[in-house]
Amino acid sequence: MTINASVSSYAHPEVLAEREWLEKNLKNPNIRILEIDYDPDYAYKQGHIPGAHLIWWKKDINDPIRRDIISKQRFEQLLSNIGATPETELVLYGDFNSWFAAFAFWVFQYYGHKKITILDGGRKKWQAENREFTTEEPPQRAPSKYIATPQNEGIRAYLQDVRRGLERLEETVLVDVRSPKEFDGKITTAPEYPTEQAQRGGHIPSAKNIPWGDTVNEDGTFKSFEELQSLYKSKGITPDKQIITYCRIGERSAHTWFVLKYLLGYPSVRNYDGSWTEWGNAIGVPIEKSDTLFWPD
Repeated sequence: MTINASVSSYAHPEVLAEREWLEKNLKNPNIRILEIDYDPDYAYKQGHIPGAHLIWWKKDINDPIRRDIISKQRFEQLLSNIGATPETELVLYGDFNSWFAAFAFWVFQYYGHKKITILDGGRKKWQAENREFTTEEPPQRAPSKYIATPQNEGIRAYLQDVRRGLERLEETVLVDVRSPKEFDGKITTAPEYPTEQAQRGGHIPSAKNIPWGDTVNEDGTFKSFEELQSLYKSKGITPDKQIITYCRIGERSAHTWFVLKYLLGYPSVRNYDGSWTEWGNAIGVPIEKSDTLFWPD
């Protein structure tokens, strides 16, 4: 893939697929285009990039019973169903400025798929440039027998990891990517998701609030390396730290995880997908609400 000068300054520009390149490779048999949506009826079914396979975030990336991502076996089945192998290049994009595409990128990296990119600008930019959409189903592919590698636990944080991080604040930074109102505890979920609430509002103590939206331009493309670097360094989020990102359910924080790890090249970044849905409901963990610290007795 040819890398445009506009993205060449990123630490790993190869993780961004450019729209011009993708448009020329829509029928490339070595590529699978995946649209990852929170609401397929709103997005994919109304029109999608030609050849794109639908990945429904709720049921294809998350376990339908456990509060967890899909198992290794279900991941292997998912990629086998679209005829992919570990050598297949995957191009991800989706609705909500590719929040859910970034979450899928994180899950696919967790299970070891290396040839994977996110379409810079996602649906929003593709549509704004009047590029082709279709309602036709993608071509049928012969199923493969995809075998995933062992889980990459180095990119995932759990509740106990966050608790340990609070004891090592000299080396750990928590990045809360939710809106300021969620961070301050004025609301317990984003207005778009009224059913996904926690018992308590606020944020994890010491967390820095940098909303995910601060990393993208109005058209949905990522801001420049220099802008992103300045944004995070101004809050003390530097490459020498152990960084944990979180939001409400892990999708927005996966977007920030992607920015920090791949666009800025920070060496130690983990996404806490339990996020505020877990932390805000957990017994015995501290929270902050605005300037007030609540610590369990």
